[in-house]
Amino acid sequence: MKKLGFGAMRLPTTDPDKSSAIDFDLVCRMADEFMAAGFTYVDTAYMYHGGLSEEAMRRAFVERYPRDSFCLADKLPVSYVKTAEDYPRLLNEQLKRCGVEYFDYYLLHNISRRVTPVLDKTDGFEFLKSVKENGLARRIGFSYHDNAELLDELLTRYPFVEFVQLQLNYVDWDSEIIEAGKNYEVCRRHGKEVIVMEPVKGGALARLPEEASRVFRDLGDGLSDASYAIRYAASLEGVIMVLSGMSDLTQLRDNVSYMGDFCPLDEREAAAVDNVRAILKERSVIPCTACGYCVNHGDGCPMNIAIPEYFSIYNTVSEFGHSWSTLLKYRNLRGDGHKAPGDCISCGQCEEHCPQKIGIISLLDRMRDMESLMTGETFKL
Repeated sequence: MKKLGFGAMRLPTTDPDKSSAIDFDLVCRMADEFMAAGFTYVDTAYMYHGGLSEEAMRRAFVERYPRDSFCLADKLPVSYVKTAEDYPRLLNEQLKRCGVEYFDYYLLHNISRRVTPVLDKTDGFEFLKSVKENGLARRIGFSYHDNAELLDELLTRYPFVEFVQLQLNYVDWDSEIIEAGKNYEVCRRHGKEVIVMEPVKGGALARLPEEASRVFRDLGDGLSDASYAIRYAASLEGVIMVLSGMSDLTQLRDNVSYMGDFCPLDEREAAAVDNVRAILKERSVIPCTACGYCVNHGDGCPMNIAIPEYFSIYNTVSEFGHSWSTLLKYRNLRGDGHKAPGDCISCGQCEEHCPQKIGIISLLDRMRDMESLMTGETFKL
């Protein structure tokens, strides 16, 4: 397979404020161009786009292309599991949503220390093994958001796992919180193949600040900022797929242009990546990728605080300054019934589910009077 995967967590929508408002016609056009360019790997999950991502992949790929012409990956939402009976129920629901009889790649979703007690109690990894044994998945693995120590423990206990999906990009590589590099090395020691998610860190590495973007432009290759992030991940030994959550045709066309005939980063490009990494480390922003796990997993935010949206507003204003559009975005969120950041009750659910290990509660408290922050002289917390 070519190393670029169609990630279905950030599909185009007809309403930018509603993740469930998927633009199915545009998704189908993107699927056509993706397949025409020779790419075949499609990645979705149970809760993406308010539970509609799997349906979108059915409509764009399953109903329009021969089943053996593409590889479909789906993820079982472990955070929804209470008893062992939930596993087959969720799997069957996913097969029905996607309109398939089997998955090419099937994963336990968002594995961390928080969910391992449930997995142990309900024999979750044994269920995963049975999925393959019963012909309902060709390959089995899990997506992972925790430290290298736990990953090593899991791969030791469950050697039948064939691959691991990791958050991996050049900014998170040596992060003491994400431990992307350490997790990658654990996978390699265990001989496990790696699928990469968040190679452009939720789009942040596709929208670099001017100082950092200039480093790549000075290479003179005419390639996008995103291209270096995706090729960085794809250049690593053992990486079999890099997922990109493409939201429009422009992003898709850019990605397939350099991944169709993939070339690993050369020494000059690798040095430029190192320079950009150093520049970004000097800038203070919230490392939120807008995955929505903080508000969509488990019981969600009990106060209905739009955490990813508030963090996005902060990052935008911090990076590019005050604007009417960001203030309007905040007021629209409040008008839609979302509580203000200062209404947080510190229950901790959001931090338990955050793959980036962000100190959400503390940040929300410091954003207590967010509108005043946005209209003041500075927006530094």
